[in-house]
Amino acid sequence: MLKDKTLLITGGTGSFGNAVLNGFLNTDIAEIRIFSRDEKKQDDMRHEYQAKYPALFHKLKFYIGDVRDLQSVENAMHGVDYIFHAAALKQVPSCEFFPMEAVKTNVIGTDNVLTAAIAEGVKKVICLSTDKAAYPVNAMGTSKAMMEKVVVAKSRTVAPEKTMICCTRYGNVMCSRGSVIPLFIEQIKAGHPLTVTEPEMTRFIMSLEEAVKLVMFAFDHAQSGDIMVQKAPACTIGVLAEAVRQLFHADNEIKVIGIRHGEKMYETLLTNEECAHAEDLGDFYRVPSDKRDLNYDKYFKEGDESRNLLTEFNSNNTQILDVEQVKQKLLRLGYIRQEITAWQEGK
Repeated sequence: MLKDKTLLITGGTGSFGNAVLNGFLNTDIAEIRIFSRDEKKQDDMRHEYQAKYPALFHKLKFYIGDVRDLQSVENAMHGVDYIFHAAALKQVPSCEFFPMEAVKTNVIGTDNVLTAAIAEGVKKVICLSTDKAAYPVNAMGTSKAMMEKVVVAKSRTVAPEKTMICCTRYGNVMCSRGSVIPLFIEQIKAGHPLTVTEPEMTRFIMSLEEAVKLVMFAFDHAQSGDIMVQKAPACTIGVLAEAVRQLFHADNEIKVIGIRHGEKMYETLLTNEECAHAEDLGDFYRVPSDKRDLNYDKYFKEGDESRNLLTEFNSNNTQILDVEQVKQKLLRLGYIRQEITAWQEGK
């Protein structure tokens, strides 16, 4: 479906954008556009992929802009067939201190992307969300929950055969920019304690490739207004720190520093309320949009007693991995293998 098509990735200089490029550039896709506001990251990315894919680099185009600015989004949209909308503020503590900045990027920015996509006749838009949007307790999760509401509402305003709009929701991506595993590795290298907020806190863990797999599953199977959820295993933060420490044969102390602003003890990917009408698709859940209109009177008169038997899916009731299982999952990542090799050679 990507043959001779043009794909736009907002926030494309991030971990997700790089994963898509590494997987898609060597296909028969016509063009991949990277849209972001950081010219330094774009320049670094430009040089990296020019060296890595000299024969394919012509497919890669860079656009400076900000999803907060509708006109800059529109400037990058001409001729685009598909969009992966990954631009977001993702750090929980910073969004707690600057919640309106999260609103501007995660909520208004998403509305701008969808407005421009509908106007341009983009065929499909896949928006990336997070487990923190389900039962949100922090500004980042709340802004992402509002983003999902914008996605669903916007999907009602356009015929799906013209522009299909959907959302994907997944948990923590291992070794993504700003995540905890690279921090643990830096602390090991520096000889510092591994700082753990709360050892019993659980988090979903998945690889970047699994995140891309969810987006492509949504690309192939989602209907307009859907939220597609990926089932994932989880582990405690204490187990994760111990797994990293053992992989590097390190003896650094694990130091508990307490929960940060806006953190939860566990995360949820599928809420109890969504379970009422969600579909279990094996490795994924599909949460269809609410098709009711604002004429509630007919529902009071007619009612609907049907409900699925699914239950809330969270990081406490999914498969909980032990230290050995987490180590095996980490060793599948090229980043981890490279870091271990470099660490062993440098000792």
